[in-house]
Amino acid sequence: MVDDVPFKLNLEQRSDGVILAVRAHAGARRNAILGVREGALRVAVTAAPEKGKANRAIAELLAKTLGMSKSAIELVSGDTSPQKRFLIVDVSVDTIRTALNECV
Repeated sequence: MVDDVPFKLNLEQRSDGVILAVRAHAGARRNAILGVREGALRVAVTAAPEKGKANRAIAELLAKTLGMSKSAIELVSGDTSPQKRFLIVDVSVDTIRTALNECV
């Protein structure tokens, strides 16, 4: 059932926001949220994985998907790895789940 997909995400509530695990695919044909795998949100972006371009593209896609500003999304780990963790500031786990439920 599609409604359960966001609930399989590993989301960590912190005092300053929510940590979202992301599995990135850079250099893809299109920018898209692909679903959830092993607790991480699968994200594809067309940007190349060089000099932070893909990380910025992922942050932009997340901001657009979640209806937030780009400044509310911050990469906290995985700068050069496909496994990344983003901090989404001033938001709750329920808000993230609701927003992702509409697109996943």
